Amino acid sequence: MADGCLCEQLAGRDVKLSPVCIGHFWLFENMPGETIQALAEAAMRKKFARGQYVFMQGDPADEMFLIKAGRVMLKKITEDGMEITLDIRKAGDFLGENMLNEEIDYPLTAWCMEDTLICGFIRRGFEKLVLGHPQIGLQVIKNLSRRITWLTSRVGSMSITNLEDRLYRVLVQVAREHGVKSQKGFEIQFPLTHEELSFLAGAHRVSITRAMKTLRESGRIIQEGRSLILPSETMPA
Repeated sequence: MADGCLCEQLAGRDVKLSPVCIGHFWLFENMPGETIQALAEAAMRKKFARGQYVFMQGDPADEMFLIKAGRVMLKKITEDGMEITLDIRKAGDFLGENMLNEEIDYPLTAWCMEDTLICGFIRRGFEKLVLGHPQIGLQVIKNLSRRITWLTSRVGSMSITNLEDRLYRVLVQVAREHGVKSQKGFEIQFPLTHEELSFLAGAHRVSITRAMKTLRESGRIIQEGRSLILPSETMPA
């Protein structure tokens, strides 16, 4: 399959690409080989510099894509003008499933934390692809149902009442998804402000500051400069 070559041509050989191909992503799992090939060939690819927006809240939701390289922060502006951080997506993650709904806008903003390459579909191109390969539509519905089940289990962690435990769960998730494995544990090498953590954990920033101090004093996290390390022996299995 030519997917790797096409992405490398656009990204350059120095960029670390996700090994996940758009045709093998969870949204398109269990497709026949010829359909996967068609998905990969029809996908468009775009490159963004650090600080650029992939899309902004309120833009028409007419693209969905796989992050092939880079990292994207998802933010939302509330009705009272407050900006909140919702999530961080890495290479191998997917964005823009909203495109599958009828004529809606993106409910949040996707901002590139570093140089980013995406691979995916615009609405018109994807609809044309489904008409040519009807099994795509049926399998996407099945795979989205499985995804909803997974998201429901993730939301369950927010019901933990103890803030230190809830914040630690958030840090564990970020470390496993975005961190680097080292001898000391999982290292989060990019800065996360207490304000960003407050939205991810669903707590006030001042409370996050206190909770972070408690986690450091208990040895559950280690602060080294701008990096956070979660020792392997303290992390849940």
